[in-house]
Amino acid sequence: MIVSVLLVAAGFVALIFGANWLVDGASALARKYKVSDLVIGLTIVAFGTSAPELVVNIIASVNGYADIVLGNVIGSNNFNLFIILGLSGLILPISVKSSTAWKEIPISLVVSILLLLLLNDFIFSGTTYLGRTDGLLMLVLFCVFLYYVFTQLKSDPQTIEAAHQKSGKMIWGLIVVGMTGLILGGQLVVVNSVKVASLLGVSEKIIGLTIVAAGTSLPELVTSIVAASKKNSDMVIGNVIGSNIFNMLLILAIASLIKPIGYNPKFNPDLYILIGGTLFLLSSMLTGQKKKLDRWEAAVLFGFFIIYTFFLVVKEV
Repeated sequence: MIVSVLLVAAGFVALIFGANWLVDGASALARKYKVSDLVIGLTIVAFGTSAPELVVNIIASVNGYADIVLGNVIGSNNFNLFIILGLSGLILPISVKSSTAWKEIPISLVVSILLLLLLNDFIFSGTTYLGRTDGLLMLVLFCVFLYYVFTQLKSDPQTIEAAHQKSGKMIWGLIVVGMTGLILGGQLVVVNSVKVASLLGVSEKIIGLTIVAAGTSLPELVTSIVAASKKNSDMVIGNVIGSNIFNMLLILAIASLIKPIGYNPKFNPDLYILIGGTLFLLSSMLTGQKKKLDRWEAAVLFGFFIIYTFFLVVKEV
């Protein structure tokens, strides 16, 4: 089992470095072709920090580990919302633009509710699973979200930076090495996490919600903490909300198109927590010091999830 644990850790390292190299290479490529920093942040960087979840879920879906797929996405979204936003808010009270309070956060809330309805089969007839029809619907909605993002860019022009001293070979080298790290790391994490789960008698659900979810959310964690330390609130909350939308509408959609995902209703409490946490964030932005997540509210997010995770693991053991 020690070997499996070490391989999981090695997988996480590969995922983190792979995501960083992919983002660096893609950002350099975007600047080379005169794309603004805002476009890079909302598209390439957002995708890059969600890439570990994408790779892990594709591998898990191909191998038929439905609980790993769902646990990774739902767990990562909760980790992003409660732990990453909580820690970042403790470092710096998070103020946002009015569009984030009135548009992006409600979009994330609506998508979370839609996911709950789709998984519990309140929309399409059949058994409780995420099928290819569900995946197509989510993919269409993801395209609508991207269209919304690009319409927002027109009202927020950015200065385009010149390309840094990176050659074409170096740029493509970073992209290829980054993707390789993501694929190898994803394989190591999924295969060895399942081995550890079976040896410890812990369900795939718990492994997906905790170890895999936290590991694949590390790029978002690092990005948000650095942004908070630099007093960049918009990047913090944009990273969290954007990643959550990417995870639900793109990553789950792709996984369900590869293979329909059987749904375990035991995930419902975790979805309720995701919806409740998003509602709490929205109310925080609209009450008190408006459009601001204060430190005490961030502490509530962080503390609640630590306690919930503790009881989740204790109950399983």
